[in-house]
Amino acid sequence: MYTTLITNGRIVDGSGNPWRYGDVALADDRVAAIAPPGSIDPDSARDVVDAAGHVVAPGFIDILSHSILPLMLDGRCLSKITQGVTTEIMGEGWTPAPFIGRRTVKELQRHHLSRRLPDWMERIPEWGRFRDWLDAMLESGVSPNIGSFLGGGSLRSIAMGYDMGAPSADQLALMQRTMAAAMDDGAFGVSMALIYPPSAYTATNELVDIARIAGERGGVYITHLRSEADDFLAALEEAVTIGREANVPVEIYHLKAAGKPNWYKMDEAIARINRARADGIDITADLYPYRAGGTGLTSILPPWAVEGDRLHENLADPRMRARIRAEALNPSGGWEALAALCGPEGVVPVALQNPENQAYVGKSLAEIGDMREQHWLDAAMDILLSEEQRIAALFFWVNEGNIRRQLQQPWMTIGTDAGGFDPAWAADMGPTHPRAYGTYARILGRYVRDEQVIPLEDAVRKMSGAVAARLGIRDRGLLREGMAADVVIFDPATVADHATYTDSHQLSTGVRDVWINGARVLVDGEHTGATPGRIVTPG
Repeated sequence: MYTTLITNGRIVDGSGNPWRYGDVALADDRVAAIAPPGSIDPDSARDVVDAAGHVVAPGFIDILSHSILPLMLDGRCLSKITQGVTTEIMGEGWTPAPFIGRRTVKELQRHHLSRRLPDWMERIPEWGRFRDWLDAMLESGVSPNIGSFLGGGSLRSIAMGYDMGAPSADQLALMQRTMAAAMDDGAFGVSMALIYPPSAYTATNELVDIARIAGERGGVYITHLRSEADDFLAALEEAVTIGREANVPVEIYHLKAAGKPNWYKMDEAIARINRARADGIDITADLYPYRAGGTGLTSILPPWAVEGDRLHENLADPRMRARIRAEALNPSGGWEALAALCGPEGVVPVALQNPENQAYVGKSLAEIGDMREQHWLDAAMDILLSEEQRIAALFFWVNEGNIRRQLQQPWMTIGTDAGGFDPAWAADMGPTHPRAYGTYARILGRYVRDEQVIPLEDAVRKMSGAVAARLGIRDRGLLREGMAADVVIFDPATVADHATYTDSHQLSTGVRDVWINGARVLVDGEHTGATPGRIVTPG
């Protein structure tokens, strides 16, 4: 009757309910039965797995995944699977499809496709619909389930390229039609990353006009706020306004108060979200449990430096470079000056590609400036010009106490803000943010077991059932009969993250077994190579 019977486990079902002992039976790709211990005949199952001393939970759903490019390179998604992630939700600000309108090959080159993935580089311009790239991923074989929002920056580039200013009526209509078509193709809504061009060029009324289309079709407006620092609270109010005026649910990516002068604002942000919810605004948020954020080094420069997709040309032009330099060192407001938040000693480039720049990997901008005998900003601009890519970097700006307070909020969920990697090949790319390897294990080990910030049941809910409910995924996120057989077994006494800022390519431990759609992808901590992932959509 059953393909797999998991016995003797402590079931944490993803709903937030108290754990209980029980047996879980899988039949092909579904959870077929959950029963008291010993009540299912072991002879009725092809495989029997003893989970004594372990937790049996639904697979974790990463609401903020950046696995688009890593999955093109390696469909196993090792660093995520070994944390218990079974579903990757992608699309923060950028998606490779639909590749229509004014989108260009130059945009793909900025995302390293020409250098690392030339075969995919040739295919992407053929993806005229949002669904095309998800279908291509499935065709190539992926271990996790995959789904995505439509990247709002990509949506704007379809109509306007990297031009600043308001769209014309025809350009807005094109974006709305494209948004509607993406929803028909299974998008979860629209994702705006409002500190990055071209999303940064989008005014509030334009966001409302786009988000309304997603909301009318059951989608979510999910956003990297326009500011997480000096204008943090105003940016939060903008998100509330969009939710109200567009009549759309709102999700805030990686909620944080960035920079020590802004740490105190988190209490007020939590209070404002609670007031908005009390007023009927459906707004929630997610986080990753690290003090450092990670984004492109280009974020230390004003957004207008990228207008027309001419950043590197502008850095090579002495007149434009002087203008960029002046604004970066003395920000006039209206943009998130990340270097000003952390100081040059708190900005650490980690993903440099050119051989002549390898000595700077893992060094702060202050240290790099000293090494090159330059002002730190001149050094950064020269390196950006030589690399011709955004350069992943760490920004140390978050307060640990705020992380604990945020975790305790009922409307908070967990996401990695990272891709899935394998140390065997990723180490050659240089350091990355440790969240790619350790987010979920860090929550379960540090914040649940060691510090007891939140109960185990609530942590699992924030990683599974709450995310599924937020996204409208009806058949995953809970361990219940009839649900998809995405199942994780982990040891609550030993689960731990090992990746650090200086030694990031370290797999987490303690997650023993993982099933995705009933196929066993992880056995005793070792990936089986199975690629049973499917496309997930709302509804």
